[in-house]
Amino acid sequence: MTGTADAREADRALKAKHRTMWALGDYPAVATRLVSALGPALVEACAIGSGDRVLDIGAGSGNASIPAALAGGDVVASDLTPELLAVGRAEAEARGAVLRWQEADAEALPFEDGSFDTVMSCVGVMFAPHHQAAADELVRVCRPGGTIGLLSWTPEGFIGQMFALMKPYAPPPPPGAQPPPLWGREEHVRALLGDRVTGVEAHRRKLRVDAFGEPEEFREFFKTAYGPTIAVYRNLADDPERAAALDAALADLAGGALRDGVIEWEYLLLTARRSG
Repeated sequence: MTGTADAREADRALKAKHRTMWALGDYPAVATRLVSALGPALVEACAIGSGDRVLDIGAGSGNASIPAALAGGDVVASDLTPELLAVGRAEAEARGAVLRWQEADAEALPFEDGSFDTVMSCVGVMFAPHHQAAADELVRVCRPGGTIGLLSWTPEGFIGQMFALMKPYAPPPPPGAQPPPLWGREEHVRALLGDRVTGVEAHRRKLRVDAFGEPEEFREFFKTAYGPTIAVYRNLADDPERAAALDAALADLAGGALRDGVIEWEYLLLTARRSG
């Protein structure tokens, strides 16, 4: 019993750490300034229409949830970080979208089996540390014949490279945690979902980001706005030499990817049907 209690406590601490990380900086600015096109792309791929019961996992401030509601879906936007949901509520109200916002852990969703016609996640569930647990949950709450839609950064793409670059500067991950960009590999997602889905369609696409004219502009924006990057720099607070090395590495990464003021960020868009 002690081992089980210790495991639960460790999981609670890990989730609290994740909740705090995503509240750092200004992720809604990332969502609106850089990746706003991703939500509508996922909603379109899932063919969400009037009356569809939709769950968005790792919804953040509503990048996909709000477009799904505007398309006629009966939407629940769930996320581990309440600060992001609060921003989403205000944005939804401003855009005339009606939906429900609920704090929830992607690895322990508070919904009944088969509750939703569509279960989706736009660069959200990929950050749950235990991939199989998260995949089991998103399949569980989708009804038989329903749609599962996932949009995730690929390991080989720009954001995947950024996470690989930051890894040596970050604290070691807890036991059992897996790298988020693995969700950007079709074979990994197929293995997670297994024979519980059919009709898998997967496409690699690229998001054009034209918000940064110089590599240093990209770096400074991510240092102040993006929770995972902020958390890594906080880990280096007492090591200015390593922080300077990370500064240089991030600028080099962006400099190598910038082409005429544009960086292309590759992602995997995967849809499937829950087996009957």
